[in-house]
Amino acid sequence: MTTTKPVLQRLAGHPVLVAGVMLLLASGIALAVGMPIHRVTQIAIYTLYGAEVNFLIGYLGLVPFGASFFFGCASYALVIGLGFMPGANEIAGMAIAVVFSLLLALIVGAIILRRRGLYFSLLTLACSQIAFEIAFKWTSVTGGENGLQNVARPLFRSALAFHGFTLVVVIGCLWMLWRLAHAPFGRLMQALRDNEQRVASLGFDTYRTKLIALVIAGGGIGVAGGLMALLLQGVYANNLNWEHAGDPVLMAALGGVHHFLGPLWGAIVFIVLEDRLSAVTENWWLIFAPIIIAFALLSHEGIHGIFQRVAGRSRWTLTRDVIPTRPRDIVPYAPDRARQAAATASQVPILAIRNLSKHFGSIVTQNDVSFEMSRTGLHSLIGPNGAGKTTLFNLLTGVLRANAGTILFEGAPIDQLPPYKRARLGIARSFQILSVFPNLTAFENVRIAVQAANRQWTGLWRDAYDDEAANAKVWSLLDAVGLSDRAAEQCSSLAHGEKRLLEIAVSLAIDAKLLLLDEPLAGLAESDRKVVGALIMRLAKSHAVLLIEHDIDRVLAMSDRITVLHQGRLIADGKPADVAAHPEVVTAYLGTAHGQVAAVSPRATNVTPLPGSAAAEPLLRLEGVRAGYGGGTVLDGLDLAVRPGEVVALLGRNGVGKTTALRAITGTVPVSGGYITFDGRELNRLRPDEINRLGISLVPEGRRLFPNLTVQENLKLATRTGGASLDDVFDLFPKLRSLHKARAENLSGGERQMVAIARALMVPSRLILLDEPFEGLAPAVVQEVRDAVSKLRSRASLVIVEHHAESVLALADRAYVLVNGRVAHVGDAAALAADHELQGRLLGITQASDTVQRAANGT
Repeated sequence: MTTTKPVLQRLAGHPVLVAGVMLLLASGIALAVGMPIHRVTQIAIYTLYGAEVNFLIGYLGLVPFGASFFFGCASYALVIGLGFMPGANEIAGMAIAVVFSLLLALIVGAIILRRRGLYFSLLTLACSQIAFEIAFKWTSVTGGENGLQNVARPLFRSALAFHGFTLVVVIGCLWMLWRLAHAPFGRLMQALRDNEQRVASLGFDTYRTKLIALVIAGGGIGVAGGLMALLLQGVYANNLNWEHAGDPVLMAALGGVHHFLGPLWGAIVFIVLEDRLSAVTENWWLIFAPIIIAFALLSHEGIHGIFQRVAGRSRWTLTRDVIPTRPRDIVPYAPDRARQAAATASQVPILAIRNLSKHFGSIVTQNDVSFEMSRTGLHSLIGPNGAGKTTLFNLLTGVLRANAGTILFEGAPIDQLPPYKRARLGIARSFQILSVFPNLTAFENVRIAVQAANRQWTGLWRDAYDDEAANAKVWSLLDAVGLSDRAAEQCSSLAHGEKRLLEIAVSLAIDAKLLLLDEPLAGLAESDRKVVGALIMRLAKSHAVLLIEHDIDRVLAMSDRITVLHQGRLIADGKPADVAAHPEVVTAYLGTAHGQVAAVSPRATNVTPLPGSAAAEPLLRLEGVRAGYGGGTVLDGLDLAVRPGEVVALLGRNGVGKTTALRAITGTVPVSGGYITFDGRELNRLRPDEINRLGISLVPEGRRLFPNLTVQENLKLATRTGGASLDDVFDLFPKLRSLHKARAENLSGGERQMVAIARALMVPSRLILLDEPFEGLAPAVVQEVRDAVSKLRSRASLVIVEHHAESVLALADRAYVLVNGRVAHVGDAAALAADHELQGRLLGITQASDTVQRAANGT
């Protein structure tokens, strides 16, 4: 992706211009070969019809199976309206159709948008069928089966004249859709499509956004319906029937729902094939259906996807593939000093929690919790996994409602406010489980948040990238977290640590008064942890920051105050030194004295490697492997070997290709060069399920459990003959025995990690790949998971990706360090653990004492 393109190149590839040229070309061909021009007119009308439906599907993620409701009703409105207005022309009729559709979409949308997903789709289909029954049987008004005919076209009497009028209207509407897609409202729709919860947390009213979008689409569909009535010079109930309700969805899917021009290609193929095949047989669908199936199997991105594959590209084309030009000098991000002065002057606590309680059945997550936060400063919230920390954040932001107690923000109760209204008051948050917009660029992720900060809740016309002040702020925020060079990358192609940094930038962008940061350092390399830690401390001088974090050294060094939760109870609240010495905190959170935990050497718990494993033939071998995303290169000639019974640490800064290497091994990222072999068998062309059945299992970053299934169901789903039994994994993780009936979505981070590791054991694995197994875990839980991991080597070889080098080097036999997709160092893990200079050069790691001291000094 690029930030700029020449003007002529941009115009030549403008989708509206392409659509106009294609429709004009089709018109010329029709006239040259003697084909009725009304067939091309019909294609143009259905292109607009499909584009408006795709406006909801591709940009917003709503699938209206019953869009024919607006299409058919608009046709009836035009014909019936003209019947009451003798002498009125086509323009007046079109106005009637559009206004009627807008009102109909507003009224119906206000009701059916209370439901989402399949229910929304079925409700639109139900509306269409109800309208069909009314139109078919209300003969005195609608003409019943015969419809209403003989509609006059005084302005465009000939088919060619009306064809020209239709092309102008259709191209004009497509141009307006393209403009809207790039306006602030259009970009907001795309963010909502990707992650509705995150959009609400930024302060946007998601219900109103969807309603406005449905009204806009309904109006556009009304234009298409009115044009169809004028083309036919009549209206018939057939257009409302369920048999035709899915036509625009089919056209959009056939052409490609992730492409602006998809409905054009879908309409051409649909209309032409219907016309040609129906002339051959009445059962033309028996021929048409296999063609649709073939397209679905060959290209999930539709016809436009085939064009892209031929051209060697692969990306969505719902918007331009550019971002604003990067400024020569990026202004450093700085908190609002005016806010700092105002916050210091006020005596009212920014947040006050009074006797807050929350339970899920018999599970109590908050039990009469009370504390206050001052208007500036860093207030840390710590506790063992499962203590209720993230649940408290969900209560503060309105994702959950408390069973008892009160939450006061700046002295006013906010208990009954929805999430978006709390965000507008000045409460921003990051999420424990990454919550970003995967199909938007890094730049657009932050720009959406800046849009929220600027109170641009809609914005239907101006290009979102024309706001220079907003662009400058986005660049400042991206630079502050070290992502300015990755601004044009789609978020889905970023490394896990880079996504974490991006989420921090998104949280900072809305200029909140209270920042709720849920494990912002999780998944970051040491160099990035220092940058983000320093940024948080700067923010705490002008904001109230409530921090959840398991890096206890940094918490103690950075915090002004610490509150500790355990089993939903507040067990300590005060200065860091006092909390650290609190005996109940030491027992609950650390498992033992903190210094003792730090001194424990996990290597002592290792199982001795299998005899001769060091000299054995590698079980897994990567030779010159190249792989990446969207045509880009992340792995650039990677060489790696893992022997039977060996534990290999895969280290490196964020973005160097560690997770990509695991994905290449498991087959979820295609290999463009080199070879991967497992036990002598090449893996390059095997599917992920085939690779897994050979004996390679992945414990992915973020755990990725099935949230609606219980622990036992998650494990049984992975069970295969030869794998571990439930009793085996319960012996390895005794806590899971008591949680076997708990749903995964209600587990803490540590409990989810245990389930993720246990799931990998349910198959007969010979190689287990662990991606960030200690991320987001409390010290005591880290030790528990570390002990379990060390026992796994008796079952299989291990490859461990972990940003905490000290955690994994103590477990590993050998270590690989990646830089820019290649191996920069390979050697004995113990030697690397002892070579702090080499670690600092390759990984950006400093001694813990140095890090804590600098954090304490605010540098």
